[in-house]
Amino acid sequence: MHDDVTGRGRIHPRLTGLGLAAAILGELMLAGRVTVRLVPGQIQLAVVDPAETGDAPTQFALDHIQAEPTHPVGTWLLFLARTAHADIAARMTEAGLLHPPGRRLLAKQVQAPVAANTAAWPVGRLNLAIERRQPLRMQDGVLFGLIVATGGGQLVLWDANPRYLRESLAALPETLQQLIAQTEAACGDAVISRR
Repeated sequence: MHDDVTGRGRIHPRLTGLGLAAAILGELMLAGRVTVRLVPGQIQLAVVDPAETGDAPTQFALDHIQAEPTHPVGTWLLFLARTAHADIAARMTEAGLLHPPGRRLLAKQVQAPVAANTAAWPVGRLNLAIERRQPLRMQDGVLFGLIVATGGGQLVLWDANPRYLRESLAALPETLQQLIAQTEAACGDAVISRR
């Protein structure tokens, strides 16, 4: 979602926020902390393991989902998207992956990656797997789905192979497929709305 060298966004900030919010939920799902549950008329999240995550963005999401479990996934995406960019940037800065923000007043703060190769590796790894038509690890399958759901696929993927995308998403558990579908719907709504 961001340039590997400058850190500037490649897609609209609203879509970036939704994609990062979905990534936070995806982390919780991959770790077995939350799952998707189908209730009449909507898809909700349910906490499976409420133990501390050790990470501010995922803990924030887990605490809120546990406190208010009746909201649909789309509502959680919108809620988490409000602060997801800043939350993930803070986590990455703390981990030494992003340079700390500058102290310039009146300038939009863009944090550049510390190492461009490290920043580029997840998408590079994904592109190599797509090019070679290799099965994706679950984490990369979620990354692939979220890149496409936010509209970033045309910007970072070398080969937009619809058949490979369908097969890769079909290999994911139903809960992660639902997360990706809900993210795509939220991004579609964000593009056509003026909220």
